[in-house]
Formats: sequence, structure tokens, C-alpha cells
Amino acid sequence: MMGRRRSGGVAMAVAALLLLAAAAASASPASTLEGFQPLSKIAIHKTTVDLHDSAYVRATPALLGDQGEDTEWVTVKYGWANPSADDWIAVFSPADFLSGSCPNPSRYPGEPLLCTAPIKYQWANYSANYLYWGKGSIRFQLINQRYDFSFALFTGGLENPKLVAVSKPISFKNPKAPVYPRLAQGKSYDEMTVTWTSGYDISEAYPFVEWGMVVLSGSGAAATAPARTVGWREPGFIHTAFLRDLWPNKEYYYKIGHELSDGSIVWGKQYTFRAPPFPGQNSLQRIIVFGDMGKAERDGSNEFANYQPGSLNTTDRLFIEHCLSTVDRKHQPWLIFAAHRVLGYSSNSWYADQGSFEEPEGRESLQKLWQKHRVDVAFFGHVHNYERTCPLYQSQCVSGEKSRFSGTMNGTIFVIAGGGGSHLSDYTSAIPKWSVFRDRDYGFVKLTAFNHSSLLFEYKKSSDGKVYDSFTVDRDYRDVLSCVHDSCYPTTLAS
Repeated sequence: MMGRRRSGGVAMAVAALLLLAAAAASASPASTLEGFQPLSKIAIHKTTVDLHDSAYVRATPALLGDQGEDTEWVTVKYGWANPSADDWIAVFSPADFLSGSCPNPSRYPGEPLLCTAPIKYQWANYSANYLYWGKGSIRFQLINQRYDFSFALFTGGLENPKLVAVSKPISFKNPKAPVYPRLAQGKSYDEMTVTWTSGYDISEAYPFVEWGMVVLSGSGAAATAPARTVGWREPGFIHTAFLRDLWPNKEYYYKIGHELSDGSIVWGKQYTFRAPPFPGQNSLQRIIVFGDMGKAERDGSNEFANYQPGSLNTTDRLFIEHCLSTVDRKHQPWLIFAAHRVLGYSSNSWYADQGSFEEPEGRESLQKLWQKHRVDVAFFGHVHNYERTCPLYQSQCVSGEKSRFSGTMNGTIFVIAGGGGSHLSDYTSAIPKWSVFRDRDYGFVKLTAFNHSSLLFEYKKSSDGKVYDSFTVDRDYRDVLSCVHDSCYPTTLAS
């Protein structure tokens, strides 16, 4: 998914439209070639249990988050008398995952002997000399997921897993603590929305945000398990608060909390943000654009990753058209379009093999909208590399300039910014005429709007932070209003 982040608390007033492509039920050929699901390789239904006295797993510390942390590193030590290259360490949450003592739909024949699949795993020989000494040590990074954890040693590989040892459970000091606040701009420039997760129902603890005056909505209801499932995980409660009547460009702090029935308060971490500027305010604005961070864990363990195909229907198009038409270019001079899947142009090898250089039927219904509303730049992810095009309309470059654009822009510049961290994607060997710059590496885009008429675009590699591709746009309001091909209604002179 495409990501956007405030840089250094600098206010933003760039008009941006973010489209989240709808997910379909089956994987596309592109995702089949480029993505894989490590946890899906585990044959849980074939698991057997054969606990050995000679095998052990120990995890420390036993208590996590003693100082209020919501993320902790855990050291797991393990060993047994018959080490092999097929041995692996799994992390389970909840900790009680054996069918003998935890809820399991045993009324269905053929269910696995385990209640749930692991949330992550690592090969035992990831620890040096495990095969020689039969002992190893691995560090896992855990986040507060409202349940305890346990660690298990399996042999037999992923296709025929045999459980030989289980650790004692460990847990966070307060599994219900409020965690992971997400900040988003509200319906107007002077409103921000804070959403977070906790284990507290609104009936047992009052959720709020400390920052000053706040209008609070109730918490979301907890979901219930499907009728037939193995390893269902209750998602917790989702809370939302609205911070309204913010002063433009003012820096605010906010801290989520829950007041318990005894009057005590459970606090989350404190964060800060800078409120957006007043619409049309002539101020410096910066945004960072990146996509496809991937699912790689910092501890090097294997985890679940999945890619689903997208689709664009009539409702989506009407929504996009409505959003584009409501932008006041006099006060919001820079118009940015963003979507996860490539609805524009990409010389990714799979797209090139299909002959379309795009997601199937991606841009056909959007090109005239982009042109009509004079979209400056369109960003896409999904393809895990970087690529920038010339200003395009109907697959044709409308300008020979590559780095310094001025006056009227006759088309839209399309950018793939998918080098956020997932596995890198290949290009086609033949470079299309519209492809200005390509880089198969990890990186991000930085946009700087100095004022209403001057924009700087920079692509930087994550490895060194240096600029490898850039361009500037200089223009005034009259250039945005001027007609280009298919941007204005056709007229005919009359006598």
C-alpha cells in the first residue's frame, strides 16, 4: 500500500487523492510470480505431538513491557539430543495452542492437532553451531497482541512437523494496554482523527485522548469467531477520537488513555503532530511517498505475506471523479493521485509481457479524468522498484523536457515508488520511450512544494539518502487553468 508521512513536522497543503484498489478473491499472475507466503508452507494439518525429555525451549524475559513498552525483544534458548537441519522454532500466541487444553472444533474430522498456526518462525540452525552442539539461541521481536506467547521446537521440517518441546508462556505486563495510534486528517483542514487498539471494552474503561478539547466516539464492538475455524484471533477493540478546531501550522501533542472503573488511568505513549496549514496558505510543504514496505520482520523470522489483485469499478471511478472535481486549484495548486496498483504506466517485466504496461484495464477509464482535472503526478506501488515517466497522455509523451518543467503541463507524470522494502521486481529489457528513469533498488520520493508555483521532486535511495532522480515544476495559476488536449469542453466558433 502507498504510504505518506509528514517530514519534520512541516505543514502540508498539497491536494492529494488516495485510491485503495479493491481486493479480489484470487491471486493475480503477477503476485504468483513475485510473492510467497512462508507461513502457508507449514502443513499444520499433518502436525504430530511427540514431546521429548531431552528437548527444551526457554524464553526470557518472562514479563514484557514492564516500563510500558509495546514492543520487546525476547531471547529464546533451545536444544535437544537429535538436532537436524529440518528443526525450527515457532512463536505461538495465545500461548496455549495444544488441542488437549485449548478450544478446538474437534467435532470436525481431520482438524489439526494444534489450535492455531504460529505467528512467525525461524529455522533452528539460524543459530550458529546448532547442528554440532544441539543447542541454539535466537532473538524474536514481539509486539503486544493482547495475548501471551509461547515458543515451540519442531522437527520434520514444514511438511511433516513434529512438536518436541514447548516453552513456558510469557506475556506483556498489561496485554490490554492501548497501543498503535494511527493519525489521519479529518474531513476538514482543522481536524485530525486518532484511531487505536486496546483490549478494553468501552463498558470497562473509558477511552479518551489527552490533548485538550476532544470529541470522542465509542469503541468498535469486538468480533466473534466464525462458526467453523481453527486459530481464530479476537481483534480487540478499536477506538476513534476526533481532534477538532486545530490552529493551522500549530504543533500538538496527544496521548491515548483509558480510565478504569476505580479512577486509575492506563496511558499509551505520547506523540506529536503539526496541524495542516489553512487552505491556500503560502507555506513550505513536504511529503514522503513510498510503497510496498513488505512484511519482513526485524528479527529475521518468517511471517505471512500476501498479495491480492485489484479492480476498479464504476463506483470507484465516480468517487475519483467527484474528489478531483472538488479541488480548488487556486488554493490547492498541486494535485497528486495515488493508488497501490499500477493504474498508470510501468515497464515491469510481467506487465510488459502482457503488452499493456499496466494493471489490466487500469488506466483506460482514468486517463481523461487525469487530463481533465490536470493531475500533476500519479504515484503507484505494487511493483517493487522505482520508475518515472515523461508527462504522458494516451501513452504519448507530451513534452521532450525531462527535468525542468515550466508553464502549462500538457500531461501527467507517472511514478512507481514501490521500493519501500519488499522483494525487488524486474523490468522488461526493452525500455519504453515514455520511461525517463528506472532504478531497481530500495528508495523513496520526497516532494517539496515551496509555494503555489514551485515544486521539487526527488527520488532518493534508502542506502545512502542521496538524490538519483529529480525534476522541478515552475508555473502559476493561469497555467493550471489553460486548456490542453481533452482538458476543456470542445467549442465551435459561430458567425
